[in-house]
Amino acid sequence: MSEREQLRRFLRWLTGKATQAEIGGGTGRSFRHDTAWCWSLQPVMPITGEIHDVVLVDGVWIGSWCLLIAQSDTGHVLAWQWCARESTAAWTALFEQVPPPVVVVTDGGSGIRSALAATWPDTAVQRCIFHLQLNVTRELTRNPRTRAGRDLRQIALALTAIHTIDDAIAWRLTLQAWWQTHGHLTKERTLYANGQFGYTHFKLRRAWNILHRAAESGHVFTTLTHGNPRTTSRLEGLNSQIRHLLRHHRGMPTAHRRKAVEWFLLLHEIPLEHAHRHATKPAPASPPPEPDDTRAPPLYDTALNAEEGLWMRTGWAGRG
Repeated sequence: MSEREQLRRFLRWLTGKATQAEIGGGTGRSFRHDTAWCWSLQPVMPITGEIHDVVLVDGVWIGSWCLLIAQSDTGHVLAWQWCARESTAAWTALFEQVPPPVVVVTDGGSGIRSALAATWPDTAVQRCIFHLQLNVTRELTRNPRTRAGRDLRQIALALTAIHTIDDAIAWRLTLQAWWQTHGHLTKERTLYANGQFGYTHFKLRRAWNILHRAAESGHVFTTLTHGNPRTTSRLEGLNSQIRHLLRHHRGMPTAHRRKAVEWFLLLHEIPLEHAHRHATKPAPASPPPEPDDTRAPPLYDTALNAEEGLWMRTGWAGRG
């Protein structure tokens, strides 16, 4: 069987629901033996250089690794980047693989703002409205105890109903009115038992800062001028498919899980029959250097040997 056919069967099993025996037409052991070399292949996303008007970016955790993905608003996977955590360096590595779009839709992860400023400085930013509301709810809960918390959460939820410039202006005025009424609560401090002062309503303060900073940066209503999506929901759907794939192959080691996800993303863009064209083999290991036998033995050395008569003699030869 050719390597191309072995790779095709390997990927059918890896990205499908059939068992190894069903794919290989024999036993699972023979299938694993024939396709073991496929794990060493590295799938490579084709570089087209196409400029997309809108790019959605998001991260998904796979075990102890975070996978950053860039996807067009039409559903095409553009690039991916593995990292230990979301950081400026990780986001920069992802953005450098994709030409700068007109708009990027993001959930505002850690380090992404500085990475955008360095790689896509002219790209407009749209904060994902769903994640923005989720972050506010995480601070205030679904049922805030105070009037200020309930009003602020309602302001966050009202973002879903913003469809015109007038709606956006009215929303900003409502947010400002909340600050004039309840803003003093975000500055109150309390002396705690440890002798340190802290903000009395620190969760309310954090929720306010989330909305205020997003509004002041101009990243909330980009959709009104560019017509881009307001959420990363399309990309969330792709992340859900990745999690389903890994549940189907649960028990695989981390290296194989990562490779399975990479093949899944690549096959999202190319036909299975062309997979061999987008896989690179690892470079052969360099053989160890051969010993140099041409070098003459040393005439002098620092080690001792028996011929020098320096060892203690035993037996009959040692008797006087």
